[in-house]
Amino acid sequence: MSWMQGITCQLDEWRAARARWRGELERFKEARRRGEKPEHPGPPPTGFALLPWLLMGMGSFSNLLQGKTPNPVIGGLGLLAFNSLYIYVTFRAFDRQRREETSTRVALLLMFLLTTGLALGYGGNWLMFFPLLGLATGAVVRGPWLGKTGLLLAGFAAAVSAVRDGSDAVNIGYGTFLSTMVTAAILSLSEAVRELQAAREKLAHQAVEKERLRFSRDLHDLLGHTMSVIVVKSEAARRLAPRNMDAALDQITDIEAVGRQALTEIREAVTGYREGSLATELDRARSVLSAAAVEPVVVRSGAPLAPQTEALLGWVVREAVTNVLRHAGATRCEITVQSTSERVSLTVADNGEGLPPSPSSPSLPGIGGTGLKGLTERLAAAGGSLRAGPSPRGGFTVTAELPVEAGDACEPVAATAPRAS
Repeated sequence: MSWMQGITCQLDEWRAARARWRGELERFKEARRRGEKPEHPGPPPTGFALLPWLLMGMGSFSNLLQGKTPNPVIGGLGLLAFNSLYIYVTFRAFDRQRREETSTRVALLLMFLLTTGLALGYGGNWLMFFPLLGLATGAVVRGPWLGKTGLLLAGFAAAVSAVRDGSDAVNIGYGTFLSTMVTAAILSLSEAVRELQAAREKLAHQAVEKERLRFSRDLHDLLGHTMSVIVVKSEAARRLAPRNMDAALDQITDIEAVGRQALTEIREAVTGYREGSLATELDRARSVLSAAAVEPVVVRSGAPLAPQTEALLGWVVREAVTNVLRHAGATRCEITVQSTSERVSLTVADNGEGLPPSPSSPSLPGIGGTGLKGLTERLAAAGGSLRAGPSPRGGFTVTAELPVEAGDACEPVAATAPRAS
């Protein structure tokens, strides 16, 4: 009963494979008729591609029909068994997992024993089963053992032919070796092409996702920071308006300037050409902190920095100052930039209540919010580090360190701009 179920399952698999093959073939032909380049290099290979080679056994089948084969019942059963094993093996050869299963290797070994027995028992046209065995072997056996397997099988086929008939041994051996190696080469190349096609499609999908993430992060960060600045300056203008209209108008002018700058940055983010500037971010930090009644103290010393390093530190200043405005409740914020010939250090410290750690990033103690977490990953990729947490003397401190020349260790900042927390 289990044997009959196995045959039924195998027939169902063949029917499904034939349906898939026909569907791909029709889509391929339709794309060719429309003049389009097909997405795939053709219908997926299946065991149907190797079935026509069974015609090589027509000579032995003809001998059976003409009564030229002794013990025709044994010969007929042997022919049926060989064809069944051949179909079983070749249909499993196009699936890497299935062709490496023990059942496939056992079926291939049974083919070898059956071919040897039929060749020694009948000779003549029955020797042509050796090239068919080589074809099935090449379809299943891949990798470093293929060459040795092909040579051993070809030598064995030639030896059996020489023992049985004493003639045509070289042709049988050569045909067996050729069918083994050529089949393996063609199928391996086809498999490699399809794997490369799948990898190319995966890379294209990842590129789209990466660009979507870049735009999402950049836009989110820009809007989050800009909205915080506008809110702070609007509150300052509201407080100043009753007693000092000129100062309130100055704040409103700053709001207009921030809005215009935000529009420019959003356009740059859309096109992917936005780069940060440490000097610009420091100036903005002074302005927005002053408007929020937070005393800014900015100290910068050391040699000029590389553009990539400046851009990364600019994002750190923007994120840290935004967190001060949103969470700290501070009255003083110190921003210190110190650089040596090899490394640069940026510290943003406030005297507020501190920023509580986020439960979403337990692997980064003291670092809360997706913005700081993203910055930690960005700086690590550039050979730097980011530490953030409550200060022993009160408040919250963010410290970033980077090589003076971040160089190619860091991809463009616009590509992975961190989100504001």
